[in-house]
Amino acid sequence: MRIDNDVKLDYSDVLLRPKRSTMGSRSEVNLLREYTFRNSGESYKGIPIMAANMDGVGTVDMAETLSKMDCFTCLTKDINSVPVSKDLSKHVAISTGVTPSDLERLDIVMQKNSHIRFICIDVANGYSERFINVVQQIREKYPSHTIIAGNVVTPDITEELILRGADIIKVGIGPGSVCTTRIKTGIGFPQLSAVLECADAAHGLNGHIIADGGCTCPGDVVKAFAAGADFVMLGGMFAGCDQGGGKIEGGKIKFYGMSSKEAQGETFKDYRSSEGRVVEVLYRGDVKPIVADILGGLRSACTYVGARKLKQLSKCTTFIKVNNQFNNMYLQQTIGE
Repeated sequence: MRIDNDVKLDYSDVLLRPKRSTMGSRSEVNLLREYTFRNSGESYKGIPIMAANMDGVGTVDMAETLSKMDCFTCLTKDINSVPVSKDLSKHVAISTGVTPSDLERLDIVMQKNSHIRFICIDVANGYSERFINVVQQIREKYPSHTIIAGNVVTPDITEELILRGADIIKVGIGPGSVCTTRIKTGIGFPQLSAVLECADAAHGLNGHIIADGGCTCPGDVVKAFAAGADFVMLGGMFAGCDQGGGKIEGGKIKFYGMSSKEAQGETFKDYRSSEGRVVEVLYRGDVKPIVADILGGLRSACTYVGARKLKQLSKCTTFIKVNNQFNNMYLQQTIGE
């Protein structure tokens, strides 16, 4: 048994210190990023906001909308029955698990959608040897594809996955709005510190990371990028939108974690404990205004710290530890902005 006494922080534990800026308008901020990935050699250009590969979020409809805003979508694992247009090839990833049936399905889907260049290997526990070996196996089979792998929260396994063939590491265990891993298992890591530490490790090897989970508002997205994330993945913030599908009942849509019994269905085993909750979120209409609000917050944050490009945000950031982020007196009574 060992206790790590180093302070670890969540998004709610910090704010960004404002700094002198020469910019006169938010319109001067460039949110586009350009990456060349270490192992695939492929290039990416876009605004690095990602829709999570969750039911009700990672749909083809969502991808079609977000691609027009230069954003990215990791499609759900059951997307094999839906054709994905070539226009989306640079803005989507095909998702897979690590079981033999998952890998068989991946091969079939990739044959149908050979134009797609991103593969997302997604498991709850990225620390198993089985997962690491599958990452290497998929790299050998798809040498020129960009591989996303996760989830993890520490630098050592981040480096291991990159060396085994992953290009982008998905960082986050337990911070998601419908994830109960921390409750059911006691496992986790405060998300801001996880992003800081894993980004440092990945960038040292010319790898990249995704901050996955824990964002509740545009300010949290800002903090993730400020901490060094190359991409930020959103699930709950995009839930309940038209593009996610789902049945609207009483003005609400069902949303659930992908380790919940609801998501696993008949594949859920008796020896498992559900690590996801099922909730009803308010129907929110079109996702475009939500994305626009997030991008607006990002641009505004950049003007506060003097970053003309999103790329410069982390270099311009000084985090301040706080006991309270904001005044929530009227939080429950807000009816519009």
